[in-house]
Amino acid sequence: MSNTKPKHSLKGRTLYIPRMPYSGARVMAATFESIGVEARPVPPSDEHTKELGNKYTSGDECYPEKVTLGNFMGITEQEGFDPKKTAFMMMTANGPCRFGQYLIYQRKVLDDNGFEDVMILSPTSENSYEDIGGQDVIRTAWRGMVSSDILMKMLLKTRPYEINKGETDEVFEASLNDVCDAIREPGVTHKKKLTNMRNALTRARDAFRAIPADYDPERPLIGVVGEIFCRLNMFSNEDLVRKIEEQGGECWLSDVSEWVWYTNNEQQDNIRKKGKRVSLEMLGAKIKNAVQRKDEHALLEPFHEDFKGSEEPDVEEVLNYSYPYLPYTGALGEMVLSVGKAIYLHKKGADGIVDISPFTCMNGIVCEAIYPVVSRDYDHIPIRTFYFDGTQSDLESDVGIFLELAKAYKRRKRTKRVYSFKFEARAKAA
Repeated sequence: MSNTKPKHSLKGRTLYIPRMPYSGARVMAATFESIGVEARPVPPSDEHTKELGNKYTSGDECYPEKVTLGNFMGITEQEGFDPKKTAFMMMTANGPCRFGQYLIYQRKVLDDNGFEDVMILSPTSENSYEDIGGQDVIRTAWRGMVSSDILMKMLLKTRPYEINKGETDEVFEASLNDVCDAIREPGVTHKKKLTNMRNALTRARDAFRAIPADYDPERPLIGVVGEIFCRLNMFSNEDLVRKIEEQGGECWLSDVSEWVWYTNNEQQDNIRKKGKRVSLEMLGAKIKNAVQRKDEHALLEPFHEDFKGSEEPDVEEVLNYSYPYLPYTGALGEMVLSVGKAIYLHKKGADGIVDISPFTCMNGIVCEAIYPVVSRDYDHIPIRTFYFDGTQSDLESDVGIFLELAKAYKRRKRTKRVYSFKFEARAKAA
């Protein structure tokens, strides 16, 4: 675990977790609460968050750094704030992205402002985030993240079609509370906890299915890829997904699990590079991968009908799609996932691809240079990169223009979308 300063314990501290997405922060907080650690998502971001982010950065940092640092420094301004009773979670990663420097810079800012006693919990992608805690925490956190992804997927597949505005968001929040209650219950075996979480998700499935909705296959399906924080943090991307929905689209958002599977793949690749292809270390990595796959399958099984046509791919398939454009043996991180996932989404019948990235993001810039070739090779599907730095204007207009391109493509495309049973039921009723 990457902590600067003498090692501290989370005991007696409140752990604050960035909203990536909000539901992900909630399930991660519930995971720590299950072992007796007080944890919560950072407070919602606002204009003051940006002010603080700008105050403590030079302008060379990317927007997610400004938002997360602004969130953390906002907490230091709260009444009763005690550095010795506070911890911030800040994931990190290797590679060329500036993300790998967040931890170092945030530690410096905190220290320079007299908050040396604040703990930063910083698991790393190098070992697939194994240092997030003990094995119980790792497994519960994974199940929670899969559950968060499932609820987000149900939200985005239902909300564009709801008849009573706001009802889907209410069901989502209630379902998230139910899942978090199942996660945070202490002293429960892994088997029982999995059963409880699956039961909560099944209740969520039934609640989403019961929402009055008009499933219209004429809505274009927009795949959403890009830098992981910016695409999943609604404040950072000015709730672009909702704006697409409001102008007539449905979104398929790349989830957090995709990144975890990628880091698992990277972990095994690093073990092979060390000459340990046959070793206890490799065996441990493969066992972890198999256990995570088993848990994911158990949690997804109740949604087989709901996710018909929108099944998530194995990470190896995504990497293979990316390989002719960005070989994953040399290019690393989100750029290979974004390009490969864009191609996968095209093959699943998407009508357009949106890449959400921070302004000046290297991953976004590289992908933007590749997308015209990808579009040419895949039926000229429209692909648009939306950059964010907190100063956007005319976003609604840009979304409207892109959706017109997507609608035109939908009318002429050759790759057809497979619809879930809810669309099929509507078609039979009509």
